[in-house]
Amino acid sequence: MKTRALGPLNVSALGLGCMGMSYAYGPADEGESLRVLHRYVELGGNFLDTAEIYGPYANEELLGRFLRQVPRAQIVVATKFGFRLDEVTRAIVGVDGSPANVRRVCDESLGRLGVETIDLFYQHRVDPNVPIEETVGAMADLVRAGKIRALGLSEAAPETVRRAAAAHPIAALQSEYSLWSRDVERNGVLATCRELGVGFVPYSPLGRGFLTGTIQKASDMSTDDWRQTNPRFQGAALERNLQLATHVRDLAQRKGCTPAQLALAWVLAQGEDIVPIPGTKRVKYLEDNLGALDVTLTHDELTEIDRLFPPGAAEGERYAEDMLALVNR
Repeated sequence: MKTRALGPLNVSALGLGCMGMSYAYGPADEGESLRVLHRYVELGGNFLDTAEIYGPYANEELLGRFLRQVPRAQIVVATKFGFRLDEVTRAIVGVDGSPANVRRVCDESLGRLGVETIDLFYQHRVDPNVPIEETVGAMADLVRAGKIRALGLSEAAPETVRRAAAAHPIAALQSEYSLWSRDVERNGVLATCRELGVGFVPYSPLGRGFLTGTIQKASDMSTDDWRQTNPRFQGAALERNLQLATHVRDLAQRKGCTPAQLALAWVLAQGEDIVPIPGTKRVKYLEDNLGALDVTLTHDELTEIDRLFPPGAAEGERYAEDMLALVNR
């Protein structure tokens, strides 16, 4: 598989987001998830993305079981810290970027993953009550201790990225980016990453599955699927966004690829410093996604896509109000 660089890490051009295997998108099937992981590696993939919060904890534990079945050196593992959880309900109750939490979560994640070193350790959400220099300083201590190889941030604003990078090199910034979430092009995030040499890792590059065409109505999602609470999947916004999804379908038909492949090919075409991490929990969708690496969009095709999907085209906020409040802006 083609590779791209995130700081010192050489990773697959398409990573694999593992969240949905344990969290947020309906019932989990561990057997099928393990088959997805093995198939991804068989096809040349090496970049797996997880987090403490996915489960919570269950997704890291799943990857730990997988990592015991493959040579550790083949895999680049990324995980994240930064949310504060209720001890009883495990619900998110805030963010915590304190040095003590950085150290605690790192040690616990190492244990759940069953590894000696985390390749890429992200701050999942910026804590407004802790200077980013303190958080990054604690992360840098973990690099010196050999517990992590590289530092990352997620959903961080340009000024936060600058301050973080001044304290220690930042390998990657992970934020939402797709045809229907192009905020990073307008708010300075992508430009700042490029100025500082920070790799960019788009999560939800398929618009949380919407751009694949598999969702046509709210009932297509299970009742425990968190998208049921997402503004873009509700009411009039859903109807408007379905019209956008038809553009992807039509363009893909003309290109001779699937909608998912076209949407991912567009993200990949935005620069060699970009490493999307589409998530899936089914082998057939994994194989379909990886087919995007063989889709090359022409200048005219990219121009038409930009016309149909200008920044801000999607209807509705990308998160409900409580989660949007945790995004550093």
